[in-house]
Amino acid sequence: MASIDRTAYPRFARAVSERAEVSPAVERTFAEHRGLLHAVAYRVLGSVAEAEDVVQDAWLRWSRVDVATVADAEGYLVRVATRLAIDRLRSARVRRESYVGSWLPEPLLTDPDAAQNVLLEESVSTAMLLVLETLSPVERAVFVLGEAFGYGHHEIAHLIGRKHATVRQIALRARKAVETRHRRYDTDQATRRQATERFLAACIGGDLNALMEVLAPDVTMVSDGGGFTGAPRTAIHGRERVARAAVILSAHRPYGSLAQIFQVNDGPGIIIHSGRTPVLAATFHLAKGKIEVIHVVSNPEKLTGVAL
Repeated sequence: MASIDRTAYPRFARAVSERAEVSPAVERTFAEHRGLLHAVAYRVLGSVAEAEDVVQDAWLRWSRVDVATVADAEGYLVRVATRLAIDRLRSARVRRESYVGSWLPEPLLTDPDAAQNVLLEESVSTAMLLVLETLSPVERAVFVLGEAFGYGHHEIAHLIGRKHATVRQIALRARKAVETRHRRYDTDQATRRQATERFLAACIGGDLNALMEVLAPDVTMVSDGGGFTGAPRTAIHGRERVARAAVILSAHRPYGSLAQIFQVNDGPGIIIHSGRTPVLAATFHLAKGKIEVIHVVSNPEKLTGVAL
């Protein structure tokens, strides 16, 4: 029987305990849709922590309604979560204007064995999430609901409280903007894993030549330390400069830490853990088998989604 996993979602623990009068059926219904709510919120916000807050707020609202009057639990919960995410994104945009250095989406561990829709999988890539950052909050929500989760325009209109014709125009505008800005990268998981393994081995071995062989000539590395770490605050361009930066970064990882390959967002990535605490996560985007873009997150506040 489904129930809220308070270990996986610690933010729920206090909220659930404070509402002990909620029936098991109400909790079970919410638990059945919790994963969907988090998936929608994460794609709208690009933040694991913010997505968890949205899901918690959705739970608090759900626990207060008479669920017997709700004909469509999924529709109700997705509507609540989407609107909460839109509101949070508006305020997050203001905060990001003063962010120290480059801002990147929070990395998230994903299941490599899950049978996922290709569009759903691509929508969680760091490259796509960065493209979605260029859309307005409403455009982003409409794109995510339609392109990633397959909701129709009529359904989306109900979810976000807009007219069908308006949603149709927003969807067309958002899709055109994404198609214009989003570059297609290699999607073959085997190719991506091989390149990631070669990159990691070269970094650990300090082998600049081997590292440059797996990098594209115009490779770019973007780092997000949020001002908490020594991460470069501007992007690094070019094969040799990126290779040297990667080797230096690897050499300065915490003593006794372990660098491993995990499925991060939509493909193989590298996570460095010191004990069970993540200190860095890197994701890679390839074209023609070569790494063209590297996203590195070391801001400790943005690594909760890759904790063991």
